[in-house]
Amino acid sequence: MKIVATRQIRELDRLAINRFNIPGRTLMERAGRGVAQAVMRLCGEHCLARNVLLAAGKGNNGGDVFVAARRLKERGFDVQVLLAGERSQLRGDALCHFKKMLRRGVAIREIKTEAEWRKFAAAGPHGELTGYPVAVDGILGTGLEGKARGIAAGAIRFINTLAEKSLVVAVDIPSGLNSDTGRAEGEVVRADLTVTMGLPKRGLAEPAALEYVGRLETLDIGFPPALTGKIKAEMELITASDLAPLFRRRARQAHKGSYGHLLIMGGAAGYSGAITLAALAAVRSGAGLVTAVVPERLAPLVAVNVPEAMVYGAPETGCGSLDSACWTKWKKQLNGFSAVLAGPGMTRHAATARLVKLILRDSKIPAALDADALNVFAGRAALLAKRKCPLVITPHPGEMARLLGVNAARVQANRLEIVRKAALATQAAVVLKGAGTLVAARGETTQINLTGNPGMACGGMGDVLAGLLGGLLAQRMKPFDAARAAVFLHGRAGDAAAAKTTERALIARDLIACLPRAFREIGGR
Repeated sequence: MKIVATRQIRELDRLAINRFNIPGRTLMERAGRGVAQAVMRLCGEHCLARNVLLAAGKGNNGGDVFVAARRLKERGFDVQVLLAGERSQLRGDALCHFKKMLRRGVAIREIKTEAEWRKFAAAGPHGELTGYPVAVDGILGTGLEGKARGIAAGAIRFINTLAEKSLVVAVDIPSGLNSDTGRAEGEVVRADLTVTMGLPKRGLAEPAALEYVGRLETLDIGFPPALTGKIKAEMELITASDLAPLFRRRARQAHKGSYGHLLIMGGAAGYSGAITLAALAAVRSGAGLVTAVVPERLAPLVAVNVPEAMVYGAPETGCGSLDSACWTKWKKQLNGFSAVLAGPGMTRHAATARLVKLILRDSKIPAALDADALNVFAGRAALLAKRKCPLVITPHPGEMARLLGVNAARVQANRLEIVRKAALATQAAVVLKGAGTLVAARGETTQINLTGNPGMACGGMGDVLAGLLGGLLAQRMKPFDAARAAVFLHGRAGDAAAAKTTERALIARDLIACLPRAFREIGGR
């Protein structure tokens, strides 16, 4: 899904109204209905009480809130709307939907001064306007220039006090955030979920914005494809609907050979967990067969933890990692595999590094390199381009820094530039991991993934991603497609696991258990 500048979304809105005769109030009705549906899903996911507090500004975001409040009221929710200003200041479509909301009997309270908002904010989570498990932010939209001031700033501070006990849903963009740069120039709402309209705005995908946006959902409000198709974008958001065509219904007469055979090579003494998690994720990926080649002493341990995979012990180095001598055997069997993954738990022993080089030298089947398999090419990224096989690499910022010979701070400060540079240097599909994971490849529009949550910042998550990616490659998915599908599914499974347990106590195996739910979301059967 294309990520657009604010000026582009405004032009879309104008053309939809003037050229395609879609009334503004209709677009607003669709937006508010979508917000209401998001709130209902959130309440269902978290088993929350059916009472919602909604804060509205005087502009179009406020109009979206009025529609959402009316829709929620019609579904039996107890709703309270706070208007940042006076009803006499409402105009146009927002005023139209305000009147409709009043006719439904929705409770409205006008808070006309910053001082009043300050009083409610000072009361904190124990004030009179608390006890709502969900708070909706519709105070400011994309028209903000500079920092929020006056009544709006006071309302934002109040919403943020509720965030201690309430889930916050932002309408289109968290109030106070710059929709193009993603920067917080003043007070900004910290949302748990942002429901953005039509197409995602560039600022929502910027690293600086991730702290405020929370989970991002894009709502289709009916912009004609004839308009959206003409938009030029330098980056796209990975969505379930974009990935759905990659996962076709399986044939009734399919067998395990129909869905590929993945070869995983890795593991070392002290790092049996990494190869085990990668193998577990691979067998959950839909691949027909998974074979794991691990150091001899690890084979029984991995086999008992991943009974669905075929596990083979191989010669090992003095430090307990795979020795390159094992390649003599497995090179001869490459024709029996459809993809190879190297790296999880592999270590940097010289003989193990030699194994990685041999894989790229001899393999013609798609390969994925993760973790220490990437460190083999530190400062020599161009060597990765000298290979015979399609390739995906999955560096985190530190590994990317070593690969390109820069520091991690530069990588993080210039993520978009860096991932494109790496894709050109390596001629591979590149996954730059982190909050807002990026996927780049030569000739493709760079993709960003915004699924996932802070609970995934723990050991083993990268190994799960590697195994999932390897499994998709084994199913003969193109490297760039496999990469963008893997990061989306990985993050969405993490979100499902966090909803089921908690972000604070999330572990990698929780994510693997939720992969089926993530596949179902994109239409996988």
